[in-house]
Amino acid sequence: MNRRNALQQLGALALVPAVPAAQAQDPAAFPDKPVRIVVPFAPGNTLDTALRQVAEEFRKNTGHPLLIDNKPGGAGIIAAQNVMAAPPDGYTLLLANTSMFTVNPHTFARLPYDPEKSFRPVSNFLGASMVMAVNNSVPANNVKEFAAWAKARPGKVSFASFTAGNSSHFAGVILNQRAGIDMVHVPFNGTPPAVTNLVGGQVDAAFLPLLAVKPQVDAGKVKVLAVTSPRRSPLMPQIATFAEQGYPDLEIYIWAAIAAPAGTPDAVIGRLNTEFVKILKSADLKEKWRAMDFETLPSTPQEFTRFAQADSKRWAEAVKISGFKASE
Repeated sequence: MNRRNALQQLGALALVPAVPAAQAQDPAAFPDKPVRIVVPFAPGNTLDTALRQVAEEFRKNTGHPLLIDNKPGGAGIIAAQNVMAAPPDGYTLLLANTSMFTVNPHTFARLPYDPEKSFRPVSNFLGASMVMAVNNSVPANNVKEFAAWAKARPGKVSFASFTAGNSSHFAGVILNQRAGIDMVHVPFNGTPPAVTNLVGGQVDAAFLPLLAVKPQVDAGKVKVLAVTSPRRSPLMPQIATFAEQGYPDLEIYIWAAIAAPAGTPDAVIGRLNTEFVKILKSADLKEKWRAMDFETLPSTPQEFTRFAQADSKRWAEAVKISGFKASE
């Protein structure tokens, strides 16, 4: 089954009830000022390049800027709360990720937001796989060698994630259980500090998007041991997948989607969907993202709803099997 077919089988968060007709806005009049999109990562994250490319097209098409507002930390909770508190008029959006909508509900005992009730989906946005990268001092060239090395050092081997409670964090939890090792988790606010600490040797390993570490790999500063995608990445075809190396549970697909506060009028959601889908379907953007190991994921709100429901179910099962609960 290819990635696209797998994505089409995923299902989603229930849509909140439609707002009363009296609240509806004329979609032709929207937007008439800048639109802010809140991002749960620090500036310089690998998503920044992709989002800025979309922002430029949004400005060209609508005549108004798409302003990127980075609010990292708290496994996306800070960003989510910021958007929840914004007026539901379409001028404040959320770049939600796998963790915020489909992992956090199963790993945190309490969340200050409800993925199903606090937001309305606009469109799915971007998909990508991750890689397991290690510092050059680690004497391993594949997952089997790494597991043997880590097993001899219980509690002394560390791995970085780009935030606590995210899929990059949970990948390490799964590897700990499946390989019988005891890596210590070190969370960061975004990929740049995680990469910096990996290169510097403050952490031994990290689960990150390929684009985040490829420059360091090309410079010979870190090694990649495996990719989480179903197939090898065309950017690094020499690196085997986790499944090829005997760890099928580490087949993890990360994504980001665009959402608005609950109560945003149907007309505005429809206009936003039209604008973003038009951008995401462009051949030029697809080609640019393919070079970064990203995939465009244009969708209707309903398609995203089905997508996220199935992904949430998948993470619920994974969390239950591992026994993991977030404590950071």
